[in-house]
Formats: sequence, C-alpha cells, structure tokens
Amino acid sequence: MTETMEALVVLEPSVLEIQQIPVPEPGPNEVLARVRAVSICGTDAHLIHGDYPGFWPPSFPFTPGHEWAGEIVALGEGADRLGWKVGDRVAGTSHNACGVCQKCVEGRYNLCENYGKPGLHKQYGHSYQGVDATYAVHNVKCIFALPDSISFDEAAVIDPASIALHVARRGNIQPGDTVVVTGAGSVGLLAADSALVCGAARVVVVGRGYRLAKAAAMGFETVDTKDGDPVAAVRALTDGLGADVVLECAGVPETLGWAMAMLRRGGRCAMVGIPTQAVSLNVQPLVLDELELVGSRASAGEMRRVMPFVANGRVRAGELITHHFPLTEYQQALDTFNDRTSGAIKIIVHP
Repeated sequence: MTETMEALVVLEPSVLEIQQIPVPEPGPNEVLARVRAVSICGTDAHLIHGDYPGFWPPSFPFTPGHEWAGEIVALGEGADRLGWKVGDRVAGTSHNACGVCQKCVEGRYNLCENYGKPGLHKQYGHSYQGVDATYAVHNVKCIFALPDSISFDEAAVIDPASIALHVARRGNIQPGDTVVVTGAGSVGLLAADSALVCGAARVVVVGRGYRLAKAAAMGFETVDTKDGDPVAAVRALTDGLGADVVLECAGVPETLGWAMAMLRRGGRCAMVGIPTQAVSLNVQPLVLDELELVGSRASAGEMRRVMPFVANGRVRAGELITHHFPLTEYQQALDTFNDRTSGAIKIIVHP
C-alpha cells in the first residue's frame, strides 16, 4: 500500500479534480478499506453542483461518494474485538451516528439528534469526506459483511437498496396492497422491488423515458407521464379508488402533488425524494380523506435486511447497473449520469 492515493476532489461547485492525497489512517473502531466500486447517487450530483450550500458539504474542497464496496486492508484499535479482520469484504453506508441520543438508542440513527456536531456524528460523503478514492476510512457501525455471492459492483448499490426498503417500510405496506411508485430512477425501481418484498400485490411505476421502459421490462405496470394526467391513469387502473400506498421517489414538486392525489381514502404516501424547490400542496384531501404523508430519510438497519434479497435476486440491484468508469473519468461518468438520453440508471466508478 502506497502512502498516497487517488481521490476525487470537488474544488468548488462543478469544478472537479483527481488529486494524489495521503492515505487516511483508521482510528478507534474504524477500518481502512480498499474501495473497489462506488455508485453515483442523485445526491452526489446535487452536492457537486452546489445545490445544498453550506450543508452538503459544509465547505469545499470536498470528496463525495457514499455508496460503495471493497475489502478491509487495515484495522483501527478495537475493530478486531468487534469481529472484523483484514480481507473482509464489506459494503458501506453513510450515517456514522452518535449512538447515544434518544433516536440512536431507539434504532433511528438516521435521525441522530447530534447530526453534524463535530466528534459526535459524521455522514460520509455528505458532511464528512467520502469514498471516491482508492482507500476510505469508515467506522465499524457503517460497514456490513458482504456475502461471497454478491459482487462488489452489486454491493455498491446495496446502500440505495436499503434506502428503497426503508421508504417501503415507511409506507407501511400491507399484504395485498396496491402500491404506486412515482419516479423510475434507481431508488424508484429498487423501491418497487421492495414493495413486493413487503407484500404488495400490485406495483405501478410512474415515470417516463428509458427508465420507465426498464420498469416495464422488470415486470411492473407503468404509467407514462407523457401520455396525459398520471393521476387519472392511476385512478383508471384502480377502478377509481386510488393506491393504498404511494412511494414518492422523484423529489420533484409536481410528483408529490400527483402522489397525494393518487391515494385511496385513508392512504399513505412515503416520500424519499428531496425537492430543491418549494412545494405547493392541496391539504384539504389530507384532512377530509385522512391521508398520511411521511418522510423517509436514508435507512435505519435496512442494510442487513436488504442483503439477502439482493443475493437471491428479489431486489434486483445488479440489473440497474448500466455503465462503468474509472475514477479518473469521473467527470464523464457524472455527465453521463446527468444526461437523460444516455440510458444511465446506476453508474459504477472504479477507483
């Protein structure tokens, strides 16, 4: 192992550079991993563009990346006592929560009440340096043993798969429910699979373009937003009743309005997409139809729960991988990700 490594450094919004920087050293209860695969997330694209100024990241320069897999090459103090060893294959997630606040104690570490406080919380690739590099340090709370049957590339999609399972669970899907997913991106398609895992009898994906075509190829019912009013289309598919649950995975103000209007009386919308613009919402049906709207942030324990479903093919993470790039071509990878005509769904970067 050399003393320096390649790393993607965002110097300022939309200005990228590959630099040689020192290899980090793992601290107590941390590991150093050789990163083998990183998946580009929509949050990465927004962060690099500067859409969350002063929050994600707190400042520039910054190294993004948080959906990854690799193998352990060095152990920090105490990591061995917790069962980890050099050579272990792992998949990583971003939230390194404090572990002691009320939300962490209750298992909702994604809502850590010490979020962003130095020394208490890190979110790798968001508020703390990420994994778009040859090596990365992670706390043992944020790594999960990887079965041999899952490749590094597939494992780099386990973090978004866990987010998709979390939003499905936040939707409180009951056996036999009709579920609509708004947004046919990677999280939307993984959420559609997760809805089936949670017991949905029917899953309808709302979107457009090649991503919606992928949803159809995966066997889901589809509604194309280019063909007219998607709310009317969902109503027509459900005998006028609407969906029991909608999983809002697009993060666009218009799609949240659609999602709420697609619900059956007493229905529930779980929202994981994060709009970057103001949202206008008709709240009368929220009251009169006793609708529910809940947020869904990252995941909280679903990394372990989703892995068996990725391994047995019920959550089809590997099917969503469309492109591969070396880290040195990250700008091209990002441009491909942002190009809605490229055919990209999940892009894997190899440091």
